[in-house]
Amino acid sequence: MAKTAPDSGQWQTVCQQDELQPGQPVEFRIQRPAPEPGAMPLTGFLLLHDGQPQAYVNQCPHLGIELNWMPGKFMDADNLFIQCSTHGALFKPGTGECIAGPCQGDALTALDLRIESGAIQIRLPE
Repeated sequence: MAKTAPDSGQWQTVCQQDELQPGQPVEFRIQRPAPEPGAMPLTGFLLLHDGQPQAYVNQCPHLGIELNWMPGKFMDADNLFIQCSTHGALFKPGTGECIAGPCQGDALTALDLRIESGAIQIRLPE
């Protein structure tokens, strides 16, 4: 099961619903203060799975590194699984569960999302 981000009650618009296309994840910066000066910004990504939007923090549970190998490139060659570009771990797009690789049995951190007036929003983690 995907880990759920803590409930902060604050929402961030990621994109318009019609901008999210199958097989084309949208990467975004999570708008929150950096935990320490000089820290890398936290990013996330949004994708469609079986016609439903899913959002995750862009961090592999194995080493905490970003998953994508290029901006917006999160899927394996067959466009079936989310793939970590560093170790090749594979994650189910609907649940974030790791099914292959060094973090097998772990999961991506899911972000709560909602659709407001055609905009896809994520709940900001604390």
